[in-house]
Amino acid sequence: MSEPVIVDKKPVVLDLEPGTYFWCSCGRSQNQPFCNGAHAGSEFTPIKFELTEPKRVALCNCKYSENKPFCDGTHAKL
Repeated sequence: MSEPVIVDKKPVVLDLEPGTYFWCSCGRSQNQPFCNGAHAGSEFTPIKFELTEPKRVALCNCKYSENKPFCDGTHAKL
């Protein structure tokens, strides 16, 4: 299994509107933390998540969270 690219060792905190989002799981997207299709041809697939109300979220940038797409602090152990 391939390893994802570590984008950063801290989360990105965003205020998002209600909607459907696709989080980049491979780390190759130029539109971090969201997918732009850069995973094509790899074993990685984006993680879909939905928000029903405006919300501040901390999205994982190290790509190793056990609670993808959300940060769980795993980056502190890398």
